[in-house]
Amino acid sequence: MKTYLIKNVTLVNEGQSWISDIYIKNGRIEKIAPQISVNEKVEEINGEGQFLLPGVIDDQVHFREPGLTHKATIYTEAKAAVAGGTTSFMEMPNTQPPVFTQALLEDKYAIGAQNALANYSFFMGTSQDNWEEVLRTNEKKNEVCGVKIFMGSSTGNLLVDNPLVLEKIFGGSELLIATHCEEESIIKRNKAALEASKPILEPADHPIIRNEEACFESSFKAIQLAKKFDARLHILHISTEKELQLFSNLRPLADKRITAEVCVHHLHFTADDYASKGNLIKCNPAIKEAKHKKALWEGLLNDQLDIIATDHAPHTWEEKQEAYTHAHAGLPLVQHSLALMLKYVDEGKLSMEKMVEKMSHAVATCFQIKERGYIREGYYADLVLVSKNANTISKENILYKCGWSPLEGVQMPYQINSTFVNGYLVYHQGHFDESQKGSRLQFSRP
Repeated sequence: MKTYLIKNVTLVNEGQSWISDIYIKNGRIEKIAPQISVNEKVEEINGEGQFLLPGVIDDQVHFREPGLTHKATIYTEAKAAVAGGTTSFMEMPNTQPPVFTQALLEDKYAIGAQNALANYSFFMGTSQDNWEEVLRTNEKKNEVCGVKIFMGSSTGNLLVDNPLVLEKIFGGSELLIATHCEEESIIKRNKAALEASKPILEPADHPIIRNEEACFESSFKAIQLAKKFDARLHILHISTEKELQLFSNLRPLADKRITAEVCVHHLHFTADDYASKGNLIKCNPAIKEAKHKKALWEGLLNDQLDIIATDHAPHTWEEKQEAYTHAHAGLPLVQHSLALMLKYVDEGKLSMEKMVEKMSHAVATCFQIKERGYIREGYYADLVLVSKNANTISKENILYKCGWSPLEGVQMPYQINSTFVNGYLVYHQGHFDESQKGSRLQFSRP
């Protein structure tokens, strides 16, 4: 296994930035110091003019395997992830078949072990009738990232709205419970009202159907359940101003029992973009009016929102070209999340230190991931080198299996140069070393 010595690089970590050397050995960060010299053979990297960040940990992706591999695979999307500086991912259970049993969950871990260039974990899925199987995940609470509940509409039979089932899971799970919160009855009511008023629905109707009320009512319900049972709740992809009143910044993240995240597309797009992007930005929960984007930025910066994620959800180009009511919901984003947030760093929207906190540190703390998410001696060397170098997203450099991005044509001021996963230089200046695969994430839960 190679050892690396990165010289004169600007480390960005735990709220500070400073120029340092860093020594990587046996997959871990061996030493951080102003000047390091070693007697053994090392591969030296000149870090001058570059920033060294902890690898991004994305807690919400859909890599589509098994069963939906015409859209994506764990191999293709994890490869795209590391090219974009994401070194670990947590993948959702709405595959075919859905992950409703412990055997199916372990099948996905086997696929990850064989194919993922990034580190991986997989959520246990819930249905209206598998709560006993879900609670068996307690036996693996240090080996599985969490339990996923779709409290709003999703594909197949993943919607869980039976109050008795929800109470059993919230009352019995020892793992973090991650929820997709949209109230199904409100969505159906809004859609029926629109269909009665116009002949054809279009993409701009999406945030009217999946409106602020639908999100708030469902998030409120999840929080009530979590408080009743003192469950560990993480609400995914917050998209509205009203929901922010449900979350607090009065406690340190490590002490919170209820946390929330925002996704990059809700920080970047607004409802005005349906005019040019159409179904390409159709996703659940919907991208909404500009006032919500403004509020989400404020909630992120004041720590009501704890994490930045992607909800990477690729579909084929053809699936996105269908009429609005049939077009699939979801955006491919995992390759470009770090670059997009660095664009906002460049524009002064947030500091690089705050970005690192929300995309790496906070995810590790929130999910209690062992020895990752920070640049610390003894931690795994999951690291990213970036530099100021303008580049434009185009079909020629997109690595998603679906082959498209809603960000095509956007110029990014920073470039991801190198990505280390467990001390291996997996990605470097457009080239991959696929000789080593990522590792199964481990968690430290009492």
